Amino acid sequence: MRSDKKNLIVELTFEFSIKIISFSEQIRDIKKFEMASQIFRSGTSIGANVREAQNAESKADFIHKLKISAKEADELFYWLKLCEASKHYPAPKQELFQELESITLILSKIIGTSKRSKSSN
Repeated sequence: MRSDKKNLIVELTFEFSIKIISFSEQIRDIKKFEMASQIFRSGTSIGANVREAQNAESKADFIHKLKISAKEADELFYWLKLCEASKHYPAPKQELFQELESITLILSKIIGTSKRSKSSN
């Protein structure tokens, strides 16, 4: 399934991962290592699973990997909201929330379209 042509979701999630790495480093700088690790893992996993989906063995495998990305996005949202609500952590920029929402919507659309095309085969 891999294609070397430009892929919006692959590019978006890669760029988003770079921002997540920076934010997790801010948290690591204040010695909140557990939270930094949670944010780093869930935030970078979104793009890693999207990338892995590009090499899926089947349509079902592709959908499964994108669903994992969507779950990781949901988990990341939780960690970011905790940071936002706590006085002990830096608040994430609203840009992170907006990008995460966009990625989640795109993933949902791709999953839905892929499911429909799978069932019509």
